[in-house]
Amino acid sequence: MTPAIFGIAGPALSAEERDFFREVDPAGYILFARNCETKDQLRALTDALRDIQGRDRLLISIDQEGGRVARMRPPVWTSHPAGQVFDDLYQIAPASAIEAARVSAQAMGMELAEAGITVDYHAPLDVRRPETDDAIGDRALGSNPMQVAAIGRAVLDGLARAGVVGCLKHMPGHGRATADSHKEMPHVEASVEELETDIAPFRTLSDAPIGMSAHIRFTAWDADNPATQSPFIIEEIIRNQIGFDGLLLTDDIDMQALSGTIPERAERSIAAGCDIVLNCWAKMDDMTGIVERCPDISPRAKERLDAAMSSVDLATPQAEFGELIAKREALIAAAGVNA
Repeated sequence: MTPAIFGIAGPALSAEERDFFREVDPAGYILFARNCETKDQLRALTDALRDIQGRDRLLISIDQEGGRVARMRPPVWTSHPAGQVFDDLYQIAPASAIEAARVSAQAMGMELAEAGITVDYHAPLDVRRPETDDAIGDRALGSNPMQVAAIGRAVLDGLARAGVVGCLKHMPGHGRATADSHKEMPHVEASVEELETDIAPFRTLSDAPIGMSAHIRFTAWDADNPATQSPFIIEEIIRNQIGFDGLLLTDDIDMQALSGTIPERAERSIAAGCDIVLNCWAKMDDMTGIVERCPDISPRAKERLDAAMSSVDLATPQAEFGELIAKREALIAAAGVNA
């Protein structure tokens, strides 16, 4: 098995993609708006991926947070609120915010499960600060670590109730970054003591099955390497201090924060301790290069992958989609929060 999650170029598999994926057996796949046109089309695509790999619990993933981070959009799919809405609600009624986040995630998860998607890259546990870059912005669940963890736990629980595995991101925290890692390398110069605030939500939810690394350089921990490619940060901070022993994915290795060719970035990330690299843009040369440069998935990473994909019940969710949406809207409206 190749320790990579690959993208797909369009709404259906090409013959070249089908043959390639069958040969290299990637750990999973990621979908974007280019892959999501209609309900029937999307389900046919995810079924085709399962047919290739021959496993029902295949990692088929997406970024579906709500707000501006949504690959499945109206009018085909439902619009869901951004994290800021639950943050605002928490300031007025914390219990309502937690419940609203849970039912919202459960409703979102039901749409994902119907489409054959098994993993959602949600929830972000980045602790927002005044200087936080807009790449996070209204996606954040708050500026208090305890609040972020509480809402984040509700999101993971809601997704799990729908049969979808959630993901902690962006380890060990994107809140202090003042640059967008999609475009350049953010540098964080906070002290080890100050960074305790950033890792606190991840430590609270360290039992989550999947986490995603950040392409950020934390000078107090490693002045030379971003977290994604830092053996010290992955082993000492993420694995030991945070206590996360789940499946660790890179953020998209195509982001401009990283240097070198895509295959070189993938190789360095795996060597540093990430279990799987995330490669989103479905460029056959890059995918082929990753297969050539990276070893087969390690036995420990394969165990983590299997554990993550077995962590939720794939049975039909026992909830009504409309009732979940209505409950969310009622909780938000009762507090007078603008969704």
